[in-house]
Amino acid sequence: MLEKLDLTRKMDKEEYRAKMDRLEASLGKLQRRCKELDIPVMIAFEGFGASGKGLQIGKLIQALDPRGFRVYAVKSETEEERMHPFLWRFWTKLPEKGRIAIYDTSWYRRVLIDRFDGKVKKSELADAYESILSFEDQLTEDGMVIIKLFLAIDKKEQKKRFEKLLSSKETAWRVSEDDIRRNKEFDAYREMNEEMLARTDTEAAPWHIVEATDRRFATVKIYSIVEEMLERQIRKAEQDVPEQKEAAPDAGLAGTRELMESILGKADLTLACPRDEYEEELKKLQKRIQELHGEIYRRRIPVVLGFEGWDAGGKGGAIKRLTAKMDPRGYVVHPTASPNAVERQYHYLWRFWRDMPKAGHVTIFDRTWYGRVMVERIEGFCTANEWRRAYREINDMERTLTREGVIVLKFWMQIDKDEQERRFRERQENPEKQWKITDEDWRNREKWDQYETAVNEMLIRTSTVNAPWIVVEGNDKYYARLKVLRTVVDAIEERIRADGKKA
Repeated sequence: MLEKLDLTRKMDKEEYRAKMDRLEASLGKLQRRCKELDIPVMIAFEGFGASGKGLQIGKLIQALDPRGFRVYAVKSETEEERMHPFLWRFWTKLPEKGRIAIYDTSWYRRVLIDRFDGKVKKSELADAYESILSFEDQLTEDGMVIIKLFLAIDKKEQKKRFEKLLSSKETAWRVSEDDIRRNKEFDAYREMNEEMLARTDTEAAPWHIVEATDRRFATVKIYSIVEEMLERQIRKAEQDVPEQKEAAPDAGLAGTRELMESILGKADLTLACPRDEYEEELKKLQKRIQELHGEIYRRRIPVVLGFEGWDAGGKGGAIKRLTAKMDPRGYVVHPTASPNAVERQYHYLWRFWRDMPKAGHVTIFDRTWYGRVMVERIEGFCTANEWRRAYREINDMERTLTREGVIVLKFWMQIDKDEQERRFRERQENPEKQWKITDEDWRNREKWDQYETAVNEMLIRTSTVNAPWIVVEGNDKYYARLKVLRTVVDAIEERIRADGKKA
């Protein structure tokens, strides 16, 4: 592919200036229109060393309002970034709606430079590619424009540019030993780039190869590509008829009534634990969790625990007992409310990616990303298309996390309708607990059947071997709390045993 390019293509000054006068004006207008339509844009610059990525980014931004874009230079991972899944640093650098993010090298570093340098094993490549494709797919389906530019030069031209940079003290620092090595092994590195281009060229996020020997030609081609991609998305946004957000009460998986019997309906809510037995077992489990918390820190194992359930289902009580003996420096509890004005400017998973734990730490979500397929679905806060595709998006996210060593457990705190009413009234009558009950809790209770339908579908579609749902029989709080703690202990112990066998 790359060796067949005509890298001799050039453009004289007169043609360049004539084309750029129009393109610069056009790009400024398109940026403003994207802002009006809340269209977010990501522009990734990849290519061979010394192909001019920095120079071309500098040329591109001259046509843009500096208040509407941000440039990220993606280098080797920082210590903080190394302690998270590799896509974490890109989820945290997404542009909000109406803004542009430009990346000088991008998430493709994982399968290019890191691969060439031996930081990524061959066995890890398939997972890396799958994660990248999922990342781009989720974003483009949500309205993101992803423009991927690959700047190409040949080995001889690259060497000449390196030598020119090295000849001056002011620019020699820009050429590393790794750059020189990639030039010496140019053919091998080019093959990695060709594989990357072939495996990640998609209809939603295609690659655009830019012949970069002549810088004027490259600049005009880059401007033209960006112009075309933005115009395409703007036309789509202007023509699309907004989908109705209201969902039918029982919209979703066919045969839901049967599924309800097989999932929530099978929970044995008569299960209970005597108080004295509970207190004795609780102490043992909390002590073991305290020990394991130190062990996962030493082994750098990250843990994500997600809690969902009916209002008054016992999430808070379980979390309180779970964390009672944990080192507060090593865990965070995130209570998830409705997205605020800032969070609504991003993909709905952005705020959860941002809070994922680094290696050795525990993050507990009191309500989670599953709000998209429950409350947002039932209350009409998202479209049917959005919540239906969310099952795949969520599974992809959790698969990305677990592939990189994160323990992911998801708890559904199950109680019956009578028990919920009893707990609601108990809260109302207790001045110290009245803050726990709201009018919204009572309104949600009126939609119990709709929520039950949505929960069953959620459990079926998103419970996987590596990120399972655990239905916790919660009518008896003592039994429920012990089950949560035992499940966490068992999962961490199992991981430690598995890691020991690999060592």
